[in-house]
Amino acid sequence: MKTILITGATSGIGLAAAKKLANDENQLILCGRRQQKLDEISKELSAITNVLSLCFNVSDKNEVNKILENLPDKFSSIDILINNAGNAHGLDTIQEGSLDDWDNMIDSNVKGLLYVSRVIMPKMIENQNGHIINIGSLAGREVYEKGNIYCATKHAVNAISKAMRIDLNKTGIKVSEINPGLVETDFSNVRFKGDNNRAEKVYQGYKALQADDIADIIEFIINRPDHVNIADILVLPKAQATSSIIDKK
Repeated sequence: MKTILITGATSGIGLAAAKKLANDENQLILCGRRQQKLDEISKELSAITNVLSLCFNVSDKNEVNKILENLPDKFSSIDILINNAGNAHGLDTIQEGSLDDWDNMIDSNVKGLLYVSRVIMPKMIENQNGHIINIGSLAGREVYEKGNIYCATKHAVNAISKAMRIDLNKTGIKVSEINPGLVETDFSNVRFKGDNNRAEKVYQGYKALQADDIADIIEFIINRPDHVNIADILVLPKAQATSSIIDKK
């Protein structure tokens, strides 16, 4: 049985991945910041497999270390790490951007990924086996108007994924990166700070990717033969050509 740790597991891609991967071949460690939501998901998926829920903020390195360095024995050897936690805050020009928004994005999207990975990698190296899947973005491949710092954080994820593949090359660990375009989740609601009308407009007039689409890709990647590593995937809805060119009807 494989042990899979998913960050940002309470919604969107993380939640879809948890539901997709919950079976008798996997046990799950679900991480998030909302205890009630974690409890609900754990109750549902515990009927299928073993589930450990952990409530913490990936951007708090002390909390990350304290929790992940003291996992129960049953869950202590992680086979697959899915670095999904992340967010976007605001959509402003760089000269008008909020410093708090910048800190939140850098702390979660970059530092959080690094903090969690740094705790998990040593045991994977000891086992000479493991798989790290980083959820990047089309925003890590190109920069769009007012995307500035969010795009910078996702460019960082792309660089970190490449660096991991280089540095971990002789350790038996696979490193994959999935870079979605527009995915219909609560991403835009968070970005626009609860402005539902503005968030809904992002996905109007075309069929966006769904969280389940990305979960399907995650499942495909982790089930490749041991000698095969899907290193990098860019996936877009059919209507999307670039970050700013979308065929809306």
